[in-house]
Amino acid sequence: MKIIKFKKKEKFKYRRKVIIKDLTLSIFVGIHKFEKKKKQRVKFNIEILTDPYVSPDRKDLNSILNYEDVVMKIEKLTDFKHHDLLENLAENIFNMIFKNKLVKKINLRLEKLDILKKTKSVGIEVSKTKI
Repeated sequence: MKIIKFKKKEKFKYRRKVIIKDLTLSIFVGIHKFEKKKKQRVKFNIEILTDPYVSPDRKDLNSILNYEDVVMKIEKLTDFKHHDLLENLAENIFNMIFKNKLVKKINLRLEKLDILKKTKSVGIEVSKTKI
């Protein structure tokens, strides 16, 4: 005899996301000699999907992802370390943000703003999901 389990019907389906838009920092990034000597502007756009079933509680800030904390950690990460590639920087950001157990998925866009004169920006966009 096979037992079939039915999922409990829920009234709502949530998707909760923290957005950090157009954070622009001057950082050391790149493989070229001139990129190792002078900081360049990089724009960060980040969407962080968090566990939608953890109810926000103003008395327990661990129930939310603090965007100010994320920005400060990115600033700290980029202040003290040269990143050869945007891809390396992205992985370091993923590792840092995923330390928070609420985080389920991160969409990250990094753009160098001053590297190619004929463009407004060049960069990468990466998504990573916790399985």
